[in-house]
Amino acid sequence: MMIGRNALYFEDYVLSIQYFNRVINAKPYLYEPYFFRGLAKLNLEDFSGAEQDCDEAIKRNPFAVSAYQIRGMARIQQEKFSLAIEDYNQALEYAPEEIGVWHNLILCKMREKDYDGAQADLQRLFKISPRYIPAFLMGSEISLQQKDTLQAGQYIEKAMTIDKYNADVWSMRAMLNLQQALYSEAESDLNQAIYLEPRTSGYYINRALSRYHQNNLKGAMEDYDQALDINPSNLIGRYNRGLLRAQVGDDNRALEDFDQVIEMEPDNMMATFNRGLLRSQTGDFKGAINDYTVVINEYPNFLTGYHYRAEARRKIGDRRGAEADEYVLMKAEIDRRNGVTPSSPKEEEETTRKESDKNMDNYRKIVVADNNGSEQKYKNEYRGKVQNKNVSVELQPMFAFTYYQKESEINRPISYHKVVDSLNRTSHLPKTLYITNTETPLNQAQAKEHFTAIDNHSALLAQNPQATHTRFARSLDFYLTQDLSSALDDLTLLIVADEQFMPAYFNRALIRCKQIEYEKAELAAEEKENNLPKKQQESTFTGKIFDYGLALNDLNQVIELTPDFEYGYYNRAHIYGMQNNYHAAIVDYNQAITLNPHFAEAYFNRGLTHLFLGNRQQGISDLSKAGELGIFTAYNIIKRFTAPKE
Repeated sequence: MMIGRNALYFEDYVLSIQYFNRVINAKPYLYEPYFFRGLAKLNLEDFSGAEQDCDEAIKRNPFAVSAYQIRGMARIQQEKFSLAIEDYNQALEYAPEEIGVWHNLILCKMREKDYDGAQADLQRLFKISPRYIPAFLMGSEISLQQKDTLQAGQYIEKAMTIDKYNADVWSMRAMLNLQQALYSEAESDLNQAIYLEPRTSGYYINRALSRYHQNNLKGAMEDYDQALDINPSNLIGRYNRGLLRAQVGDDNRALEDFDQVIEMEPDNMMATFNRGLLRSQTGDFKGAINDYTVVINEYPNFLTGYHYRAEARRKIGDRRGAEADEYVLMKAEIDRRNGVTPSSPKEEEETTRKESDKNMDNYRKIVVADNNGSEQKYKNEYRGKVQNKNVSVELQPMFAFTYYQKESEINRPISYHKVVDSLNRTSHLPKTLYITNTETPLNQAQAKEHFTAIDNHSALLAQNPQATHTRFARSLDFYLTQDLSSALDDLTLLIVADEQFMPAYFNRALIRCKQIEYEKAELAAEEKENNLPKKQQESTFTGKIFDYGLALNDLNQVIELTPDFEYGYYNRAHIYGMQNNYHAAIVDYNQAITLNPHFAEAYFNRGLTHLFLGNRQQGISDLSKAGELGIFTAYNIIKRFTAPKE
């Protein structure tokens, strides 16, 4: 428990979970390891898993206020605000003066648009802590939501009399001034906020907005530069800087900004269209046409897109394509005059648009955050970095019998079965045999060693062709040196000689799958080399039938010979997944998990399979369990699949 809490403190969340797992296995009646594991999962953005762990902690100790707090945080992140309110109300029964609980309770009621309830709780919070600055800021925001700018200003002025060195107070007053179009006053307030906290990117973004409204484009761009130096992934800052750069004719650098926006947010059609305009201005008409086409496919009634695409097509000599676009424009104009379709809405006079505004006619407008720049900050004393490394969404690999496996960065259980143990006890194999799905390539010395072993085993087999373990050892040598055909031949001969030798079936199924993988890779490379159009490549590739039948037959035999061998079910499920037979795959993953409840890879793959089938909740639950058991890449996938949609 101590080591796990140390790891948690130093933000090594994945490692801490492994230690808390040990405590839970040893003493499952304790509430603390569930609580701390939930806290680690919260920081890994596994909000569903954190909620479940807090459920377990509260079952064991219903008076643990901290467990209600963390479960409330997890529920907030899943937008379960009413349930979070229940948690905070329960926590307040046991700790009625806990400021952080009141803070989050008020914010939840604000999200539920229960402004009267939020105001009532705010007054209770003031009685407990009359000088709590965030309470005044929340009061100001509640008043703004109720359209009471006078009271909002009064809250801010009270906060300023208590602590004029709090940057958030100056920022909140700036937001109020921005809403009232008092741009010079807003800039002055943000100058003070930046003086107090110069490393907060949001202050620069908001000051840029106030400067933009005062036609100070140079100052606005300087602010966007500062904001992006602090936080390069700020989409609003990068998008707006791209617009301003385009406005002053700095087309190449504006293109760089929109490239970055599209890389971070590929479905941002406003950025895509603006990039198309810039590409056209810089002479990249084909690139511009591609961007216009992406936007038109998404918004087929966006007539401005057809206009610019027609221009670009004419410039590259595509007269037929240009005429097709012009025909769409002409037909739309005729329909409008005849009253068949209503006139398109005129672009609003405002020079800004909300972040959630998807009206393509507003593509030239500066973006402002939906909450006018005021960020609701949920109080969380358990801060930490999140595993943000992007990973490919793909199944964990199949298992194999081999001599080598990669060392894990974290403490993971060793894959074990009595079949492997019995083979190692015979001492017939030159090295210790493992069952693993984290194979590692040979280095030069190891390769030389296995080439020598092939010669030695061949000499022994010449004297005794029926030597089962010798032939299996040679098949492993062939497999490790990538001579898959020879390995397959050896395993087939071994099975003919001994039909009960399960490892031969298991490895033969794996090798057959690897041969299909190589065949797929060669076909893809060949099509790419022949410069076939992408659609033609896909049709050729999908038209090719890859036969996994022999591999499935081998795994059926593995399961028949050794019904408790969970890796046989796992590998068969993996093949079903490659065949898109997801329901059959889930049945086998279920069986593998029944045989081994700590089978992390099976949870991971079953989770992905559920996601492929659209079973989001079950998929996230399985991925959470896989992360809990040590596959930390699951947390990135959980984050991506639980991210809020536009």
